[in-house]
Amino acid sequence: MSLTLSLDFQYKTTLEKLWFALTDSSKLAKWVCNIQTGEPMENNFKPVVGHRFQFRTQPTEYWDGVVEGEVLIVDEPNRLSYTWGSGGEKHTVVWTLQDLGDGKVNLHLEQSGISNEQALGGAKYGWSKWCSELEKALGQ
Repeated sequence: MSLTLSLDFQYKTTLEKLWFALTDSSKLAKWVCNIQTGEPMENNFKPVVGHRFQFRTQPTEYWDGVVEGEVLIVDEPNRLSYTWGSGGEKHTVVWTLQDLGDGKVNLHLEQSGISNEQALGGAKYGWSKWCSELEKALGQ
């Protein structure tokens, strides 16, 4: 059984600023953080198809602190996709950006290949928290 997480977030920003926040390594470090500690996750992300990247944070007794990925799709500023592998799970993440007008942008997240309900709940919690941090990062 494979589960898919689907979430939407709205931001008062431009497509270009939101795209930059999703694709720039230093901007990503401001909102993709360790869920427990809030510490930024170091990363070497680049929006280049085929680029392999890692996000790193302090390991715990339950997790090595590493997320591995590979960029699959770069359609600036509309769509970005990559693999997201951690803790024995490997998912596909797709971000779709849509200009809603009036200075608002919808960010749609779809994460597929999730193996069980617990992992689905964890992904939902994590991305919801991170996308709240993304809103703060967009204001900087």
